[in-house]
Amino acid sequence: MVNHLKTALLMMSVLLVACATPTKTPISLYDEIGGQPTIEAITDNFIDEISFNKDIYRYFEKTNITRFREKFIEHLCVDTGGPCTYTGDTMLKVHQGQKITETDFNLTVDLLVNAMKKAGLTYAQQNRVLKVLAPMRGEMLYK
Repeated sequence: MVNHLKTALLMMSVLLVACATPTKTPISLYDEIGGQPTIEAITDNFIDEISFNKDIYRYFEKTNITRFREKFIEHLCVDTGGPCTYTGDTMLKVHQGQKITETDFNLTVDLLVNAMKKAGLTYAQQNRVLKVLAPMRGEMLYK
């Protein structure tokens, strides 16, 4: 009787382990928002938003937009946990000498939010993207 009980307990233990739900690997923000197609949509929307804003466009009027698009996609991909490599310059180097004011920085963030909305990101997803980009703020503002 004791052997049958031990065998039954062992079999139940094996069954429970086999049926246990595997722990889910946390999904990256990149994957959550839709991966590369969404990153590209945000970028294209952002470029569009910039092109229609005279206050912000002046910072970009001499920019190689093709290169900006490529590097912004890489940057956003990396920052959201995607499988990309950023090959551009540092944020400090890119923004050096542009004398970006707090007002213009905040307006640019608003344009990025509009771009993310148009790409279909939820409010929570937009905030998560902004959270990963926020630490770079100090490298962009004029001091």
